Amino acid sequence: MRVSRLKFFPALLLFLGVVAALAYVDPASWLTPEHPAIDYWKAPLADPVTLLEQKLENGQAKLEYSRGLGYLPSVLKNLNINPDSQILVFSKTSFQASRISTKEPRALYFNDSVAVGFVKEGEVTEVISLDPRQGVSFFTLDIHEVPKPGFARRDVCLQCHQGPATLGVPGIFISSVYPGPTGMPAFRAGAYATDHRSPLDKRWGGWYVTGLHGSQHHMGNAVALDAARPELLELQGTQNLTSLAKKVDLSGYLEKTSDIVALMTYEHQTHLTNLLTRIGWEQRIAEHDGKASDEATRQKIDSYVDELVPYMLYADEAPLHEPIEGVSTFSKTFPQRGPRDRQGRSLRDFDLQKRIFRYPLSYMIYNPAFDSLPDGVRERIYRRLYDVLTGKDKSQAYARITAADRTAVLDILCDTKPNLPDYWKPANAEPSGR
Repeated sequence: MRVSRLKFFPALLLFLGVVAALAYVDPASWLTPEHPAIDYWKAPLADPVTLLEQKLENGQAKLEYSRGLGYLPSVLKNLNINPDSQILVFSKTSFQASRISTKEPRALYFNDSVAVGFVKEGEVTEVISLDPRQGVSFFTLDIHEVPKPGFARRDVCLQCHQGPATLGVPGIFISSVYPGPTGMPAFRAGAYATDHRSPLDKRWGGWYVTGLHGSQHHMGNAVALDAARPELLELQGTQNLTSLAKKVDLSGYLEKTSDIVALMTYEHQTHLTNLLTRIGWEQRIAEHDGKASDEATRQKIDSYVDELVPYMLYADEAPLHEPIEGVSTFSKTFPQRGPRDRQGRSLRDFDLQKRIFRYPLSYMIYNPAFDSLPDGVRERIYRRLYDVLTGKDKSQAYARITAADRTAVLDILCDTKPNLPDYWKPANAEPSGR
């Protein structure tokens, strides 16, 4: 696979301005991709895009070209990404910023391991792909028709995608900004990464949002009309939108929506992906350097486990005060991916009344990135989860998780998750895998 550098430097500098506005994290805490235990640029990859590239090269797969969309529909099909995951961002926070506006936003599509970005009249399709060991890698695909389409890996993306918002490892994030009428962010007004812990009224500045959410307010669909006061977004006509037809030229997009439920799902997934990468890298580097048993190392990794476990259990999720309702088919198709236990329950089932998901444990526990964590770290996470779900851990941090929810999650995992530690499994039980 080719490794190359981007040529969109003015737009890249614009994006760097947004990243610089995010919360500060000491650069000393960033991990080095070139460390021999990681070898980020040279180690073999097994992420979905790399595997697809291999199929393209040996003729097992083919990308079909579509006028106006490039290879986007074919890429999504080959990577098993449903178009109804579409979310639209109009802030100029991409290296293709000059092609992005409030009328023609960038579209993102995603599944558990891949995110694909599309810009109308852009030069390339942007792809982020999660490798079970290495974390996320970044690729582009020429949007123009070529005899042999293929993905190029982009090292320059780490200038924006390794830093404060990604826990110091190559990662992904959703940023909320204060955009002007053209989508240009106001740097001095600040920018910040959001996830399921963020209050709704602090989310999605610079994003389009379709869906119903009652009297709860968010920052989506809005711009600041007064450049001198960019923090004052014009919110009239921006809430509870079921159509973007008055705001966006919807021709040339696969869907007509930027679904609120899809946004909340991807938002949850971003920070957890970064946590899994950070913990895996920390442990592998420590083992390589002979420091895995050092007390300081254990305390550092335990601090990330202390953040990961409650995040996986949604213990610190910002509550919904009124029901949420999406307007695309995402709310129906996402749960269909399963797996389901013998009672038909899945960690992908939505609640959307008081919280995002019905059962409070992240579906990302099924992701290969979780299973590929170093054994010792994964066991520590399993033990912590088990202690919470069985009621042994009665700490206040998990007080919101009811006894019924703990039992339901424990039962679902025992019935659907292969390779659980023996102490999890009831006698003679086998995962259904349905």
